[in-house]
Amino acid sequence: MSDPTDPDALPVPEPDESFQDLLSQFEQTHSHKPADGSRQLEGTVVAVSAESVFLDIGYKTEGILPLEALRGEAAKPGDRIPVSIKGRDPQGYYELTRLKVAQPTDWASLERAFESKATIVGRVTAVVKGGLSVDVGVRAFMPASRSGTRDAAEMEKLVEQEIRCRIIKLDVGDEDVVVDRRAVLQEEERALKERRYSELAEGLTVSGVVRSLTDYGAFVDIDGVDALLHVSDISWGRVNKASDVLAVGQELEVKVLKITSEPGKQRISVGLKQLQPQPWDSVTGKYVVGAQVHGTVTRIVDFGAFVELEPGVEGLIHLSEMSWSKRVRKASDIVKQGETVEATILGINPGERRISLGLKQALGDPWIGAAQKFAAGAVVAGPVTSLTKFGAFVQIAEGIEGMIHVSEISAEKRLNHPQEALKVGQVVKAQVISVDAEKRRIALSMKQLVPAGLDEFLAERHPGDVVTGRITEVSGGVACVELGEGIQATCRLSAEVQAAQEEASPSKADLSSLSSMLQAKWKSGPSAGDAAKPSELRAGQVRSFRIGALDPANKQIHLELA
Repeated sequence: MSDPTDPDALPVPEPDESFQDLLSQFEQTHSHKPADGSRQLEGTVVAVSAESVFLDIGYKTEGILPLEALRGEAAKPGDRIPVSIKGRDPQGYYELTRLKVAQPTDWASLERAFESKATIVGRVTAVVKGGLSVDVGVRAFMPASRSGTRDAAEMEKLVEQEIRCRIIKLDVGDEDVVVDRRAVLQEEERALKERRYSELAEGLTVSGVVRSLTDYGAFVDIDGVDALLHVSDISWGRVNKASDVLAVGQELEVKVLKITSEPGKQRISVGLKQLQPQPWDSVTGKYVVGAQVHGTVTRIVDFGAFVELEPGVEGLIHLSEMSWSKRVRKASDIVKQGETVEATILGINPGERRISLGLKQALGDPWIGAAQKFAAGAVVAGPVTSLTKFGAFVQIAEGIEGMIHVSEISAEKRLNHPQEALKVGQVVKAQVISVDAEKRRIALSMKQLVPAGLDEFLAERHPGDVVTGRITEVSGGVACVELGEGIQATCRLSAEVQAAQEEASPSKADLSSLSSMLQAKWKSGPSAGDAAKPSELRAGQVRSFRIGALDPANKQIHLELA
């Protein structure tokens, strides 16, 4: 485009126009000389493009202001903006600036600006060692640290640019002037933030860009003001890290949750999930007690595990609802974080936002039909799961345990503790004595399954019969006697015999079985010489006894010394 001030560039006249008319029009249009920045004008916005704002400044030709000069402020046609004229661009538009102060033209002006700490206009002329050379009416130096730039590349971009700065050192004699741009930028930034804070209000929905991510959330830039989007406000579902769902540079619509305007503590909290429906509002119509649901284990705690049924809706599986067959001490023994499980809804409390879940119920209640499946007299087998002082618990089916009382473990001898005959993990056979499905109890007996030889002995013998047996143990005034293989009896000792026992040291002998000999003895009776009657009784001793009582129902034999 030709220079509009060149006379050769005058428009060609139309046939009905005279050259004098066109020349007069040109002089009127260009009668205003470009201002030197000292004159302030007020322009009216006529159009806004992607990079510039066009303003009517009262001249025939419009002025153009870079969009970046607005520093984030919105502009629309009709708005009035104070500006100054810098010059004209190649297209003939007036180049405008928002700088509202003039450049000092003498040392007196510089001294007044220095004393009042006023903001002045300067033009960066060159990059020099340690900073920049700035024309503020005289040559001034601006240290790199006071330029407001981050690196050398940004400093280079300031060359030939007008800047706002402040004189921080002035020596008229040495013509030494040092200026600071960073302080002015910081003040302008503070003023912009204060204005932004005043424009925001709790409850507003605003647009922003994710500036940075942390473990506890994301910082969102809202027109130059940072707001914190906490990880708990990103989604109704559980989010472990903001980086799992957000990325730097991502544009967001957020809701202003809280504004803190205390001096030095200006903070804005925003939320993303608050713009989405609250999932608990639809829980009542979606979930019902007794329904089977699937979910993901999100947290494991001391008292159970939390399961996410949908984003924002979690249910709790208590430890007591995890297994039919065993007492669960740690939820991690049954479920793992991140695992998908099937559960049954046990209860819903929308007011407290709680859903109770059962893991074992989803597997079905194993006690249904247990009374028929494990009727009295049935023989079962399973591993010993635990031992207590009063008996042993045996798993006879998934989710079902039976208890063998210590008195029902052995028909051969009296046990003080189940561990004398059993150990955890040992597989045993037992007979069902009784079933109480309502209380979830099954009583078992091992001694009911003893060899048939005991039943035969009880059927053939009578109280008063004399039999021969081998003493296996003497303790607490009672002697345990083996009458044959699988046939055990007890003999209560008289006070006289007990006194004799206390005078002698108790001893133990080899308890290897004499089964074949004893079976012949109780069938044919004792022979001469077998009935030695020493006053001292000791383990391993073979002698004669008299049957005092028989108890076929409990398979017990009571003896007396013969």
